[in-house]
Amino acid sequence: MKYTKFKKHYIFFIQEDLPKPEAHLVQSTNAANAAANLGYSTVLVYPYKGFKALNPINLARPFYPHKLPETLIKYYNLHDKLKVSPLPMPWPINYFPNKFTNSNTIATKYYFPFYILPTTKLVHSRNWNFIKAAIKNGVPAIYEHHHHEQKPFEQEIVKHPLFQIAVTVADTIRDTMIQHGMPPEKVIKLHNGYNRLFMERQPEKAAAWRQKLLKYGRDKLVVYAGALRKFKGIDVLIDVAWEMPNIQFVCAGGNETEVKNYQQLAQEKQVSNITFLGYILHEDLPSLLQAADILAHPHCLGEAATFTSPLKLFDYFASGTPIVATEIPSLIEFKNTQAIAAWCEPNHPSKFAESVRQVLETHPHKIEGYANSIEFVKQFSWENRAAKILSYVDESFHPQLVI
Repeated sequence: MKYTKFKKHYIFFIQEDLPKPEAHLVQSTNAANAAANLGYSTVLVYPYKGFKALNPINLARPFYPHKLPETLIKYYNLHDKLKVSPLPMPWPINYFPNKFTNSNTIATKYYFPFYILPTTKLVHSRNWNFIKAAIKNGVPAIYEHHHHEQKPFEQEIVKHPLFQIAVTVADTIRDTMIQHGMPPEKVIKLHNGYNRLFMERQPEKAAAWRQKLLKYGRDKLVVYAGALRKFKGIDVLIDVAWEMPNIQFVCAGGNETEVKNYQQLAQEKQVSNITFLGYILHEDLPSLLQAADILAHPHCLGEAATFTSPLKLFDYFASGTPIVATEIPSLIEFKNTQAIAAWCEPNHPSKFAESVRQVLETHPHKIEGYANSIEFVKQFSWENRAAKILSYVDESFHPQLVI
């Protein structure tokens, strides 16, 4: 389709309703937010259901970019330059296992060509079907892919001139993408970024966290922020806490079920010095990271360790708090930096506990944070990442600047 003056939007499409406490949704929303902060007319598009999805006005005008709701701003720490356009998915969509009533089909076969397409200049998504819809409707696209691919990529899509670039976060994933048909010149590895709120010092809120969390005479705080999964090293961290009863451990993240399961596991192991806070809004998370004496990154070995996107690592860096990290393949490139205070073997609670003791001795808590960590992470801002991605996009396909 020929480009006209009406095509201006940079569309970021997410296949799940928001907000949810998932790392990939934090990544996708912050990527869209960064593009908006660069001044591009950026719209975050995602499905939604419920009573509002039945509103005839919304159904008659399903694509309607408007101001971010306060819930998303607080949940993911987004900014007011980003616009949203939730797509209504009323009953029976997603209520029956049929491709014709699937929200993915409705978004790509109906909403995109008839409502989103007329004002869209560029598409960016993890959703392969949405990428295909963009290409087939004459819109250039950027594909984000963070996991190993088992199926071959469709050559008519990846070799199409409108398929601009595929972005991943690990060299191992890039390799498997190429093995499955992605042209090498069309796939790049770029790390995730940090949200700039994490760099703003919040001493009063940090002090409040310490007062709330440090109990029973404990004066040292070790914090983990991220998903509550076994491969992330949460079981290891519980064992570390057992070895260090005078240190308070805190985990931020996870859904209600995961939190309950790990609370039960800690009780069964008679570990009373680890607290599970559940998902923390991003407006509150920076002060928690700054409140800690140490930030823990206890990832286990396994397939995930070869490609895991160290999303929380960059927010850790930005907080300026000393980090104890495990030596997993996806983090090895950071081993020669001073931004991580100590490294240890994965899957080894005693080694991790030893590293925590060492860092507590060498890195006293600083309200202002450690400058080497803060300076190091500046290169990894979401805005720098967004600009780098767009440098691979034909300039004629760049979305409209609105600043």
